[in-house]
Amino acid sequence: MARQFIDLSLTLEAGASERVPLSIRYVDHHSGAQQMSEIFGVPAAELPGGVGWAGEELTLITHAGTHMDAPWHYGPLSGGSAARSIDSVPLEWCYGPGVVLDFRDKADGEEITVEDLLQALAKIHHRLHAGEIVLLMTGADAYWGQPDYPERGSGLGRCATLWLAEQGIKVIGIDAWGFDRPFGAMRLEYERTRDAKAIWAAHFAGREREYCQLEKLTNLHLLPPTGFTVICFPIKVAHGSAGWTRVVAVCDTQSHELSLTIY
Repeated sequence: MARQFIDLSLTLEAGASERVPLSIRYVDHHSGAQQMSEIFGVPAAELPGGVGWAGEELTLITHAGTHMDAPWHYGPLSGGSAARSIDSVPLEWCYGPGVVLDFRDKADGEEITVEDLLQALAKIHHRLHAGEIVLLMTGADAYWGQPDYPERGSGLGRCATLWLAEQGIKVIGIDAWGFDRPFGAMRLEYERTRDAKAIWAAHFAGREREYCQLEKLTNLHLLPPTGFTVICFPIKVAHGSAGWTRVVAVCDTQSHELSLTIY
């Protein structure tokens, strides 16, 4: 049976959309030849073609680019036990049936509520099952590369996050910069109410129920609502709060084409 692989990951690159700047130093083949000359004691000109290896040196945080947040990111405890770091996230959480919920009609900074989740599920005639990987489509990825990307899209609140976790969902993804509402929206609410519960409510929900989240996804609009598999294994960073992740959806070509005609 033919299968289609859809890349849901952004390219890791230095650009205007990252809140914490990252840098990439590129070693070209001529510089690589000099490195090899120093290591092996062979003249660079004697290497095949007079060139050596290429390489890169990156300076970045684990939350750069498409990545998975571990429960340790939310706090030291999750569900009353020590929170897992990214290197201890169970692999079975990172492979499972995918579900796309469309929230592109919500304004930037708006909260995705439990009622919103229920309506989105009813629209695609789907009931969640434990082990599914739920992907939230806000449309924010269309602004990747622009300085205002981190402030684009809607985000989950505490109650909606807990509701998903209560359904047995261990991995939730979003195509926005963050899982909560954008920082600007949260700050404005706090300044208006002086209630700290406005800040990072979805992340902090992970202190109550264990789950992982994928941030900075892309291409969710290319997927059917259901009927595909998500693969999202994070890099094992020792004691890390997050790990860079190549997120891929695998679709049966025939069922994918059929689903897109009715999506």
